[in-house]
Amino acid sequence: MSDVTRARHGRPVHHWRRDVVELAALFTAVAVADGVANLIGHGPDGPALLVISALALVATAAFHTWWARHHGHAPPADDTGARPAGTGTLWRMRTTVRDEPGSLASLCAALAGLHVDILSLQTHPLAEGTVDEFLLRAPAELEGAAITRAVSLAGGAGTWIERADAHDLVDVPTRVLGLAARTAVDAAELPLALRQLLGRCTIRSLPARPAGGGPGPQPVPADGMLEDTVMRLRAPEGGVITVERPYLPFTPTEFARARALVELDARLGPRIPRGEDVLTLPEGNAITVRRADTGDLAAARRMHERCSARTLSMRYHGPVGDADRYLNHLLSPRFGRTLAAQSASGRIVGLGHLLWDGDETEVALLVEDEWQHRGVGTELLGRLVAMAVEAGCASMYAVTQASNTGMAAAMRGLGLPLDYQIEEGTLVITARLDAAPAATRPPYDDRREAHQSPAGLRD
Repeated sequence: MSDVTRARHGRPVHHWRRDVVELAALFTAVAVADGVANLIGHGPDGPALLVISALALVATAAFHTWWARHHGHAPPADDTGARPAGTGTLWRMRTTVRDEPGSLASLCAALAGLHVDILSLQTHPLAEGTVDEFLLRAPAELEGAAITRAVSLAGGAGTWIERADAHDLVDVPTRVLGLAARTAVDAAELPLALRQLLGRCTIRSLPARPAGGGPGPQPVPADGMLEDTVMRLRAPEGGVITVERPYLPFTPTEFARARALVELDARLGPRIPRGEDVLTLPEGNAITVRRADTGDLAAARRMHERCSARTLSMRYHGPVGDADRYLNHLLSPRFGRTLAAQSASGRIVGLGHLLWDGDETEVALLVEDEWQHRGVGTELLGRLVAMAVEAGCASMYAVTQASNTGMAAAMRGLGLPLDYQIEEGTLVITARLDAAPAATRPPYDDRREAHQSPAGLRD
């Protein structure tokens, strides 16, 4: 380990080269002194000259000691500006600098003057200039406005800054690979992966043929479209994925990363984890809870046929004959996640949907009449909440009729803070998920099969 490396870790540095030089100088001085003593020691003024030489030597040694203590190579401990490792506030900052030699150096010098550590740096080349994205650790007392002011004076333009957390310490290649792995396992992860890749943004998946009828979205080129704060990508199934971030324009680098993630999703095709949980209801019947997708479309339609008109009306808030039109959209993993409750005979008796709705998340339940009031809906709802928490959703809302006491009771049974809004017979119940006691990973992937006792079910 070099002297420089050891000094960075705070250990004393032993400069052996300097010691050798000082030792050689000492021997030289002794030899010179011996020669002088032999030359003048026998003269008439020899003793006086030796005394004067000794005093001069003592004075020189004292001066050298004082100088070494006050003018060492390292600055005094109270003047280093050093701070304990890991302390301070993390910031994510993005600024545009001129594409000229020394521009980035000036900006880094300005940050160093504020005792701000640069933990990571990404560059996003533009046609004119470069967008530099920093992960910073600043003194706790330093405000973000002071950082942006210093960066502006150093030549940065269009500076944006926000608080960061420990998750941002993961380097970009590692984070992108992790998001790609999540998307490869589950197609429903694509909107969530895009949001984590691009930061705070609104993502909407628009089907090529809307379930309610009407014209679809305007088609986009195969390579997508980038328009400042909006990017549009061709969805794998033919629709359009729109990503919007009004507060910060997208860079070509970000657009390329998002496009590569969507292309990976398209190449892999529709897929969902195939794990399942076998549960025992209080009366002794067993049901299986698993993920569902468009491959279950025929079974879901047969369940519709077994449901009463009132049950379908409570769920879809419209003409009963239109219910089947929405199934293809609801079962698509592109727009959310769906859980199916399946009887021992293999029939689907309940469906639970978690739908991505821009910045919000909607939950919906349908349980056929014969299986209602057995705990099936409550079980599905609890697991959908766990999924929403894992996805990082802050809240989740359900839209139903004001007369649907079963759905209202299931939402109350979650034990979460709820907000109610009623307008013209429509009830919107919003659950805040920051207090949700959910597991870190819901048991719906191919790595886990759980068997739950009747105690885990509620009516």
